[in-house]
Amino acid sequence: MKIALITGGSRGLGKNMALHLAGKGHGVILTYHTKKADADDTVARIADLGQRAVAIQLDTGNVGTFSTFAHEVKAALGTFDRETFDFLVNNAGQGVYAPFADTTEEQFDSLVNTHFKGVFFLTQTLLPLIADGGRIVNISSGLTRFSFPGYMAYASMKGAVEVMTHYMAKELGGRGIAVNTIAPGAIETDFGGGAVRDTPELNQMIAGMTALGRVGLPDDIGGIVAALLSDDSGWVTGQRIEVSGGMLL
Repeated sequence: MKIALITGGSRGLGKNMALHLAGKGHGVILTYHTKKADADDTVARIADLGQRAVAIQLDTGNVGTFSTFAHEVKAALGTFDRETFDFLVNNAGQGVYAPFADTTEEQFDSLVNTHFKGVFFLTQTLLPLIADGGRIVNISSGLTRFSFPGYMAYASMKGAVEVMTHYMAKELGGRGIAVNTIAPGAIETDFGGGAVRDTPELNQMIAGMTALGRVGLPDDIGGIVAALLSDDSGWVTGQRIEVSGGMLL
């Protein structure tokens, strides 16, 4: 059994990724920020699939907690009779909608800490616990390719993640670790207050600009992450893979 560590795995896309990977026979360590009940529900659903899961609290924007978190991960690995895990999915994050002229320094710093600095240093901290031949998937956004006003700061962080992914792939290749980026398009989740999911006009507008004629669903993302972490995808590294149904081609 292989083990995946998914940040922000208690809800939304992270939860869907966790369930897909459990369905493929993998154990899961997932993190949550504040919503423990959601994390416990995900753990229970993974148990229903016949797999083991552990939930650990983590603020991915607080680098000072990462050393303690690594010790907690090491302890959790003991319940799997392992000393390392195989897959790291850097999924946790939050959205900020603000026009360029109105974006505050506090908003900007929050995005930096969670989406860039946090991903950089959490991955660095966990490197000794990632098995040689393992995989890392960083989550970006379709917004690095196309532009919507109000998402400049958020998309800029994701652009940094994509560059970081190239460097990770190069520097970790000697250990056989493949590193890739998944860039979702608009997805029906509670992200951004659930606007895409809950606003029919917005949903229809996005569907109209998407080649496959609909808005994305969580299963679209969980499925591609599971596929990218399968044995069949081991020769793919350093790539940005957009999963948007052909949005704004």
